Amino acid sequence: MSTPRRLILATRNQHKVAELHAILGDAGLDVELVGADAYPEIPDVPETGVTFAENALLKAHALARATGLPAIADDSGLCVDVLGGAPGIFSARWSGKHGDDLANLDLLLAQLRDIAPEHRAAHFACAAALALPDGTERVTEGRLLGTLRTAPAGTNGFGYDPILEPLGETRTCAELTAEEKNAISHRGKAFRALAPVVRELLG
Repeated sequence: MSTPRRLILATRNQHKVAELHAILGDAGLDVELVGADAYPEIPDVPETGVTFAENALLKAHALARATGLPAIADDSGLCVDVLGGAPGIFSARWSGKHGDDLANLDLLLAQLRDIAPEHRAAHFACAAALALPDGTERVTEGRLLGTLRTAPAGTNGFGYDPILEPLGETRTCAELTAEEKNAISHRGKAFRALAPVVRELLG
């Protein structure tokens, strides 16, 4: 019986590791997937790219070089049409402080206060990258289209989930169950698109 191929995912979030492991398993791939916390000596990679794909590739290549393993990374954010795609790659630090979800939400809602419902289109975008130690790289992308509410609703999820209402839904992402959100999420779509790429490159 062959030993599963080890891959590393550039996250210390075990929920993301479990999500990708399930997606790869559903695609029939027998892999051992670990998070970046399996290699605590490797520092986090600064996200200096100007697109989601660039940031995902930066993280994936850095991990692949440091560990000698195939590495997967993703980068995602909220893109608002009337803001020309912003916050985009600055989603997590829109208010000036990285990871302050409430401050980011409050600032964005204030910026959109006078914008009519028909002009509040937005989407979550995610780029997922696979990098091999030899420099081979692939990127896949996923989107979750929706509109922005004028006030947060729901307690599930994180980030901008409480204000994005997916197309065809009457609830925000933060009002969906984890299973419902994973089925339509931008990250889920990007990871599912990456699964056949993993099969192609790793066999």
